[in-house]
Amino acid sequence: MPITHCIFDAYGTLFDVAGAARAAAATPQGAALSQHWAHLAAHWRAKQLEYTWLRAITGDHADFHQVTQDGLDWSLEAMGLDGDPALRAQLLDLYRTLPAYPEVPAMLQALNDAGYTCAILSNGTPQMLSDAVTSAGIDGQLDALLSIEDVGIYKPARAVYDLVHAHYGTATNEVLFVSSNGWDAAGARGYGFNVLWVNRAGQPVDRMPHKPTRIERDLTNLPHFIKEF
Repeated sequence: MPITHCIFDAYGTLFDVAGAARAAAATPQGAALSQHWAHLAAHWRAKQLEYTWLRAITGDHADFHQVTQDGLDWSLEAMGLDGDPALRAQLLDLYRTLPAYPEVPAMLQALNDAGYTCAILSNGTPQMLSDAVTSAGIDGQLDALLSIEDVGIYKPARAVYDLVHAHYGTATNEVLFVSSNGWDAAGARGYGFNVLWVNRAGQPVDRMPHKPTRIERDLTNLPHFIKEF
């Protein structure tokens, strides 16, 4: 059965999660990050994800906005920058409007033109996702913004991937799920989706039971090879 729906993870896949720290470091208010923004971005992302997994396991759900703040607070303290509330506020504000990766707008437009339904399935809250896609100018290219808040647990829980079928009524093999996160790609493949892992960092494949269907370094060529799934 051919692919009819392309469902994208948001953070790290469509949006550059290092963008907030990088942008802050280029401003006078963020001067303390000028030499260390990449370290902060890495710590922040790692803790943000760690907290989603821990909350999913323990059942202590908090939305992604809170988890993002918690990850930032840990990272700022770890780097000795927790005494600057203005920097914290700036970073959180910039996270609302993360830049899309350069190839994303043209890729989405090509998929839309070819008749594919494109949507997001993300840990992000509905408001976070709305802010991000509007800021990036891609809101008109996405059919839906599906958030884990509808089920109250984070990826890779199966209940999250169920949201795609609940919204569209599609068979799993009609869906191409696209993520830059190896653990998310593994979870989605185990669920039954066709999976493209966007391995932007050139990492090894995760040692999980299920492997992605295809691996690419970015999204540029997705409209050209999607019919191969």
